[in-house]
Amino acid sequence: MTTISGETIADLFTSAVTLAMKGQKVSPRGMATRELLDVRLLLIQPRARLLLAPPSRVLNTAFAVAESVWILSGSDDPWIYGFNSRLRQYAEDDGILRGAYGPRMRRWDSHIDQLAHALATLRGDPDSRRAVIQLYDPARDAGGHRDVPCTLGYRFHLRQGRLHMVTTMRSNDLWTGLPYDMFAATILHELVAGWLGVELGTYRHHVDSLHLYERDVEQAEAVRPSPPSEPLPSLATPWEGFDELLAAVCVGRPVGHPGWDAMAAVLDSYQQWKRDKRDLAVKAARDIDGPLGEGLRAWYATLPSRSNAAAVTE
Repeated sequence: MTTISGETIADLFTSAVTLAMKGQKVSPRGMATRELLDVRLLLIQPRARLLLAPPSRVLNTAFAVAESVWILSGSDDPWIYGFNSRLRQYAEDDGILRGAYGPRMRRWDSHIDQLAHALATLRGDPDSRRAVIQLYDPARDAGGHRDVPCTLGYRFHLRQGRLHMVTTMRSNDLWTGLPYDMFAATILHELVAGWLGVELGTYRHHVDSLHLYERDVEQAEAVRPSPPSEPLPSLATPWEGFDELLAAVCVGRPVGHPGWDAMAAVLDSYQQWKRDKRDLAVKAARDIDGPLGEGLRAWYATLPSRSNAAAVTE
C-alpha cells in the first residue's frame, strides 16, 4: 500500500501527482493511463478541501458545490448538467445517471436513508463499527450501464471524541475526479461530526486504482507545490431541517448560515454566468469571501478562452 498524508488537499494533490507520473502504464478500455494500485490518502484537515492550484489545475468551484448539494440531497435530477455538461455522456437515454450517489445514500431501494441510519447507529453505540453507507450495488451495477459508481462506500468511526471517515473507491481519476470526490466526501464527514457533536477527525481516502490519463500528463507535469489550502467556513448545521436547507441552497437562496450562504452564493453566481449575465456573476463572485470566492473567480478567468460549448463543462 502507498500512503500519502497531507494537512490540506493541496499537499495531497501535489504528492499524488508526483507519484502517479511514475505509475505503471496500462490501457483499460483502450485509454492510455498511468496507474498506482492500493493507495491511501490521509487528509488531516478535512475542511481544507478545495484545491486551488492555478494555473495548472483550476477546478470548477461551482460544480464542486453543486455536486455536493446534489449528492447530499439524494438527487439524481438532471439540473446537475448545468454545472458540468460532460456528465450527460454517462446518462442513459432518459437522461438519468444510474450511478448517482445521492439516491443510493438517501433512498436505497427507494426507501432506506443510509445517512440517517449511520447517524442513528453512532448515536446509539458510539463505538460501533456498523456506521456504513454502501454505494456500489451489484444488482444494478453488474449489468454494465454507463455510470457505474467509482465510490464503493463510506464508513465512520467515532474514537476518543473524534469522528474519522473512510471512503473506499474502486477507481479514481486523479486529475479530474479526485479533487471533487474529496470535496464532497469531506463535507459529509464534517456534517456527521457536527450532528454527533464531536470533533472532526482524519479523513481517509482509499483507492484501488489511482490513475492519471496520458491526455492529462502534460498539464500534470506543470503542477508545482501550492500554498496550503485554507479551511472553508464551518458547515455544521442541525439534522432537523437539513433537507430544507439543501433545497434552498440548491436554488442559490441564503439560509442564514455563513458557510451555507457562501455555497448558495456560488451557485447563484454561476447561474448568472450561464444566463450570460457575466458582469453580475463576476461581481457576485467578488463578494464571496475565502477559498470559495477565490476558486470561483479563478474558474471564471479560464472561461473566456474556451468555446461556448466547453465553457459549461469541467
